[in-house]
Amino acid sequence: MYDFDVVRPKSIEEAVEALSREEAQPLAGGQTLIPTLKARLAAPSVLVSLSGIDGMKGVRRDDAGRLCIGGGTTHAEVMREAEAHYPGLASLAARIGDPAVRNRGTIGGSLANNDPSACYPAAALASRAVIVSDRREVAADDFFDGMFGTALEEGEIITEVRFAVPAAARYEKFIQPASRFPLVASFVARFDDELRVAITGASEDGVFRWDAAETALAGNFAPDALDGLRPGEDGMISDLHGSGAYRAHLVGVMTRRAVAALL
Repeated sequence: MYDFDVVRPKSIEEAVEALSREEAQPLAGGQTLIPTLKARLAAPSVLVSLSGIDGMKGVRRDDAGRLCIGGGTTHAEVMREAEAHYPGLASLAARIGDPAVRNRGTIGGSLANNDPSACYPAAALASRAVIVSDRREVAADDFFDGMFGTALEEGEIITEVRFAVPAAARYEKFIQPASRFPLVASFVARFDDELRVAITGASEDGVFRWDAAETALAGNFAPDALDGLRPGEDGMISDLHGSGAYRAHLVGVMTRRAVAALL
């Protein structure tokens, strides 16, 4: 590690001001950033801790029936507080990492980082979520921009995530044992007027909607509607944990499991 300043603002306004400093970087739960600093892959001069901002924490329902989660809410809090409102999302949060990660990592930090194997991006994309920042609101469909890329601008903070709550949803995750990240995972969400399938862990471009599966399931919501269906191997992640072909295969397997569970 190396010397840097740490600022702990108590409000979003104070955080925005602190992030205007040269080489300042936000610190949410730190589950990605701290290892990155230890490896000297980043060298900010100022870390702006968001953990002391009460206005960025908590779970509530708004007048439109959406589940609104503060950007600074930990995975463990999502697991507990979302259970009564959105069990599919609570189940996803319960399987992120281990207890230490769940009690430190935050939903806003995960979405802002947009790791290609992170869990929350799939939930956001499948649930027609809206990502709220200190400056604007961005639909999940327009938020994710390739591996580790998002629509966030320099110094922009995720303050809240608003999930449309589907009639039913299921997240199926094939866990990579060493990291607890999904090797591939599928989030299936059924709304009264739409069905969405979001895939994480598979593509080099990060989270994506599997349009072919959505079309097939719209006509016949059953696992066998996906028989023989799989995305192409081009652009799939290929590493020591699994080839692109294997990940493409798992996309179909995880989605079929999610559909079967919902039935």
